[in-house]
Amino acid sequence: MEHQPSAANELTPNPPGEAPVRPTVLVVDDERNIRRTLDLVLRGDGYDVIEAESGEQALELLAHGQKPVELVIIDLMLPGIGGLELLARIRHDESTRALPVVVISGHATVHDAVKAIKLGAGDFFEKPVTRERVLVSVKNALHSSELARKVRDLETELLSRYEMIGRSAAMQRLYKEIDRVAPTKTGVLIMGESGTGKELVSRAIHRLSPRATGPFVKVNCAAIPNELFESELFGHERGAFTGAVSRKRGFFEQAHGGTLFLDEIGDMAPSAQAKVLRTLQSGEVSRLGSEHSIQVDVRVLAASNKDLEREASAGRFREDLYFRLAVFPIRVPALRERMEDIRPLADAFMTAFCKENGLKPKRIDPTVYSALEIRSFPGNVRELKNVIERAAILSGDMVTIADLPEDPHASPFDDDIGNESAPAPRESTPAPSIPAPPSLAEIPRSEGGRRLTLREFRDAAERRYIIEVLQSLEWNISRAAIVLGVERTNLHKKIRAYDIRRG
Repeated sequence: MEHQPSAANELTPNPPGEAPVRPTVLVVDDERNIRRTLDLVLRGDGYDVIEAESGEQALELLAHGQKPVELVIIDLMLPGIGGLELLARIRHDESTRALPVVVISGHATVHDAVKAIKLGAGDFFEKPVTRERVLVSVKNALHSSELARKVRDLETELLSRYEMIGRSAAMQRLYKEIDRVAPTKTGVLIMGESGTGKELVSRAIHRLSPRATGPFVKVNCAAIPNELFESELFGHERGAFTGAVSRKRGFFEQAHGGTLFLDEIGDMAPSAQAKVLRTLQSGEVSRLGSEHSIQVDVRVLAASNKDLEREASAGRFREDLYFRLAVFPIRVPALRERMEDIRPLADAFMTAFCKENGLKPKRIDPTVYSALEIRSFPGNVRELKNVIERAAILSGDMVTIADLPEDPHASPFDDDIGNESAPAPRESTPAPSIPAPPSLAEIPRSEGGRRLTLREFRDAAERRYIIEVLQSLEWNISRAAIVLGVERTNLHKKIRAYDIRRG
């Protein structure tokens, strides 16, 4: 028979000539025979095992044990610190947060399993344990953990290089464009909607360019009054105008040897546009009130949320300046074009907010990611950041969909049903907790003197649970669909089929 490598060795390849590294599994169970069974199964497949009979002992081993642990198996029912509390503590500790965890139990309910998964368990299964089930679960959890580690490493690499978060195809294209243009002297026009991160792109170009050690000067063209624009950009001499009590270097001079970022350049006054064009052509600036020119070595990056090509065609922006700036145009994708980046963005914003405000790290319920992915974000990444920070303030240790603010951009027809008139305004209050599924005892078993068929009983249970979830969420269809795990259109169909009406 051909030898089959163990799951442990598959996950930990070693250089030729070196003994295989045996991953260490921490087994936490108060039943000695269960610990013994798991020890035999795991050691027989190439794992090292350490044991703990309580949550307290497990935490001590994780904090001060001599061997690093690669995976933890936790019994749900433990004396003292229970299994779910132990799992929560592992997830809240910075040093163990990424550790894969498998939960087992002999008396579990569906509610327990769901809660364990939401707390971050990689798997959940019931006793009695079998060799096959244990090994498959452990292998899958370690494999998922390794993939997650590689993703984190990639995100860390991208963050350190570009100071931006996102690994979507749209962001990969953006990174390639930045890499191509950064080493050159070429002017760049950065286009994109408000809140997409145009300034971050400009800073990445500067940081990856030969000018990285020079100054980076940002100018918000929309914030400077027209009458002060030329003075701010090009500087002035003492006495050049009323109030000019001393000489001032303009932004072009301040950026000498580095990069000048003209944000919202579409709002620049026409007179200033002409002077900027002359400076780009000649490499010289003249302060107001001076007859002398000053040579400046500046790379100009510009950004706008307007369609400057259309603005130029309409005569609202100088066409010659547009062509000078747009030698290499870069378009920053809107958040709706990179929805797969919502999760890493949300996690990063949550981590940063908690650290900046001295809060304990908070986890995000998986349903929150789903809710965010169907939400409209006209304010793009900036709006997502605001939503996450607000949720962090309102939430406990775990951020749930109840902590998310209402989507101000959602259509009332999408989320409010059973009511022909628009809902009356109401104060913002936390949404009620999601009800547990109805117990079997609560569902009627007969109708008109006859027993219900299995299908009728199932439909009655489904109808009742849908009503309870809708009521708990104030009949918000989008949130109810997320909780129920169905598409919003399918939920609408079930509501009609079951003749569910808002009372």
